[in-house]
Amino acid sequence: MAHIRDDGVFDAPLQTIWECLQSPQDHTHGAFAVSKVLDRKGNALVMEVNVRDPPSGTSRRETVRMMMDPPRGFDVEYLEGPSKGTRHRHTYTPLGDKTRVEVEGDFRMHGRDDSEIRKSVLAYFDEVFHEDNAALQRFK
Repeated sequence: MAHIRDDGVFDAPLQTIWECLQSPQDHTHGAFAVSKVLDRKGNALVMEVNVRDPPSGTSRRETVRMMMDPPRGFDVEYLEGPSKGTRHRHTYTPLGDKTRVEVEGDFRMHGRDDSEIRKSVLAYFDEVFHEDNAALQRFK
């Protein structure tokens, strides 16, 4: 297990981020694709997803639960798959026309040591951050 913290600043206000998050056609990722929604209750969504590992290019199927906590952020928990037990929180802080995002959590990947997990997770978040920032520019 690797405890990881990462952050960045989006070039969009917090309200735009939440609008984009709720727009499936605008909020897509190459490294995280929902294949099926298994359950939806209140602010919780359980999904079957395909996750691509940017450093290796390999993909894996996972079952995740996302708990939305607007406008503060959201929590993700991996319920089934190679990353089972992973939990992380995305926290948003408004900065006027920009928004700071902090991601922190405990990450697991079956068969990988902490340094491999760290490399994979940080590459994944870097890719997703840049995809999100591009989507936010198109969303305005």
